[in-house]
Amino acid sequence: MKFYTNNKLKKTKKWIITGSVLGVIALFLLTINLIPPVKVMEDNPFLVEEGELPMLCAHRGGKISNPENTLKAYKNSLRDYDIDIMETDLWLTKDNHLVLNHDSTINRTSDVEELTGSKEDYLISDHTLDELKNFNFGYNFNINGEYPYRDLVTFDQENRKEVIEENDLSIVTIEDLLGTFYEDNKDLLFIVEIKDSGERGFLAADILENILIENFPDYLNRIVIGTFHTEVENYLKTEHPSLLRGASTGAVIKYCVMNWTATNLFNYDNYVCLQLPTSQMGIDLTWDYHISEAHQKNIAVQYWTINDEATMRTLIEKGCDAIMTDDPALLKSVLDSYK
Repeated sequence: MKFYTNNKLKKTKKWIITGSVLGVIALFLLTINLIPPVKVMEDNPFLVEEGELPMLCAHRGGKISNPENTLKAYKNSLRDYDIDIMETDLWLTKDNHLVLNHDSTINRTSDVEELTGSKEDYLISDHTLDELKNFNFGYNFNINGEYPYRDLVTFDQENRKEVIEENDLSIVTIEDLLGTFYEDNKDLLFIVEIKDSGERGFLAADILENILIENFPDYLNRIVIGTFHTEVENYLKTEHPSLLRGASTGAVIKYCVMNWTATNLFNYDNYVCLQLPTSQMGIDLTWDYHISEAHQKNIAVQYWTINDEATMRTLIEKGCDAIMTDDPALLKSVLDSYK
């Protein structure tokens, strides 16, 4: 009987200790979540006011409607769909120009294989800007089963470069993109991703900031820079703190985990945009709390790449700040339906 009583007392004591520990943890989490978070910046241009519709971001210029990452795509998206944000990827050429392209090669997006007669990878990093200007970046654009720009120029045409450029289908430098809109569209926003890694990624960051400061100072705080490379992200933090950054993949994971554990008060990352897919590894990332917590820190929440109406409507109703889409025509029509 005495053994039974002692055992019961031990179990009771164990439960009291466990309950006390859990209570302390709960009280701690409640307390830290009552503390107002520090804002990453006072006026974040990528945030929309509460109750406003999200911004329309043309991913690669809107590659469903126009050849991706061409001036034709960006010009048409602004004219036809009144987009708020232009999104693109940057690669460094052999002679250190920053050009717009998603892939490290131009095989998928141009007529390089037809012109050279080779299917070998034509790497941007191995060629100069002048060499890259030889190619028609509308050649492989397909709309409704047709290729409207394949007959733009012949492969042996003497003024080939000029014709391609006149039709806004030449490779685009970051100076081309920003310069096209700078004088008349100072309210435009940009999302760019530095694709090069290591030393080339560092150089790309240096060149980009110099271009902005020297030629497009009004866009300096209207362009957010992302990268998948940790070393480039760290370089941006330390060497270019004045540039606005988007959250890297690692930073996104960290943010979500700290949200789930209610410890985001201790997240001191100073990116201004949280760019998310709707899900990762089967985990839903459209949780309202992700958006509300980010907004408390003045961090904008942007989702990519959304090409269906149902998901667009879900994100609009959740109050995100921007939707990146390949189909700006569809997103515009959805947004207009709310207006």
